[in-house]
Amino acid sequence: MKTLENIVQGMEGFFGVYSIFYILIYLALGIISFVEIRKYYAASKFLNKDIVIKSNNTAGVSIIAPAFNEGKTIVSNVKSLLSQEYPKFEVVIVNDGSSDDTLEKLIAEFELVKVDFFYQERIKAAVVRGHYKSTNPIYNKLLVVDKVNVKSKADAVNVGVNSAKHSLFVCTDVDCILRKDALAMLVKPFIESETKVLASGAAIRISNSCEFKEGMLYKSHYPKNFFARFQELEYIRSFLYGRMAWSRLNGLLLVSGALGMFDKNTVIEVGGYREDSLGEDMELVTRMREHMHEKKEKFKIIYIPESLCWTEGPSDKTIFLRQRVRWARGLAQNLWMHRKMLFRPKYGTTGMMALPYFVLCEFLVPILELVGIVFVLLDLFFFGLNTQFLLIVTSSVYLFYTFVTLISIYLDQLTYKQYSSIKDIFTLLLMVFFEPFLYHPITTYASLKGYYFFLMKKEKKWGEMTRTGFNESIAR
Repeated sequence: MKTLENIVQGMEGFFGVYSIFYILIYLALGIISFVEIRKYYAASKFLNKDIVIKSNNTAGVSIIAPAFNEGKTIVSNVKSLLSQEYPKFEVVIVNDGSSDDTLEKLIAEFELVKVDFFYQERIKAAVVRGHYKSTNPIYNKLLVVDKVNVKSKADAVNVGVNSAKHSLFVCTDVDCILRKDALAMLVKPFIESETKVLASGAAIRISNSCEFKEGMLYKSHYPKNFFARFQELEYIRSFLYGRMAWSRLNGLLLVSGALGMFDKNTVIEVGGYREDSLGEDMELVTRMREHMHEKKEKFKIIYIPESLCWTEGPSDKTIFLRQRVRWARGLAQNLWMHRKMLFRPKYGTTGMMALPYFVLCEFLVPILELVGIVFVLLDLFFFGLNTQFLLIVTSSVYLFYTFVTLISIYLDQLTYKQYSSIKDIFTLLLMVFFEPFLYHPITTYASLKGYYFFLMKKEKKWGEMTRTGFNESIAR
């Protein structure tokens, strides 16, 4: 019993030290994020986006969007993607073997015909059944690729990369709504930087409850759905507070699959997206970084503090848990795949900062929370709960958690003014204080379940994401 008591006391000390370490790391990231945001807006006029939009000599960009059974909304979604204010771009829709009328609707609406197309399989992918172009000059920027379905978004994007004609490509979801200047904003880092830029990303927002008109955001509303509300908080915190800091440190490991611009040649060099990855967007970026470190070439991956994309978040518990379990499995899988870089100076910021952070401050947190609960119960039943210690640690973490989120909201409103309604802002702030009790335990459970599935090597399944669609919230 004495041995068990010593273990419990030792764990109390460990959790105290870890809490201080965690808080200090996030304080540092917050300061770095603030500095980077200020730097971004101070330099935003160096190359005005209007110059990019009006120039005929800017880099060409291919927008790649896989589509699987999107018949209900495919026409409006494609029209939205075609409405980008950018001089040189194409939209590549990859019909991923849809079993509904997705392809038929595209052919009818955009007057498509099957064409002879020089398709070079630079990245190995599933069989392509055909390429389609419009006979209507209005839609000359649209290319539709029809392929066999292999139940992998990664494969669909790889087909899109093989079919894309431009040197840069944007990976997005077909049902995402992009700001009209999204391409112009994402391409700026590639033009401005003297160092090779591998990828650029930007803030993603939750579209649930927002109003859209003609494929564009008309009015922002804070989501009404339980899960969507807390996801919006998560997005604000992770994109503004975390990714801006890692952009500054040149340690970004993740460019969101909903919106990211990539250097096509580098993606092809590393073999494209991996079909066996459950976090294919993070895995690709990590592999690109590894590739550049081994070539001993300087590079950057840059994050932009602009809201350029709106996507529908899961509003159903089952779908939400399915998504988060997959994310957790993807994180564990990616860290395991690239473990050789951990704490190795050869891999620069990736090996010495970014990967250790993801192990210590992302991957381990759900596990430590579970372990902490176990030791609290042991302490309670066998030795008398150290109430003072528990209160200090719990209160410190809770207050810091809410502080970080509140700062993120402040930065968000300062830079974007996303919500003009006082009611929306008040509700958003109120949710901050409930998040640790109502939402965080659900995400922790999903993470632990994902880790378990990874360890047990359960059959990998992406699962379908049922969406309400933007059409139901279009402003009239």
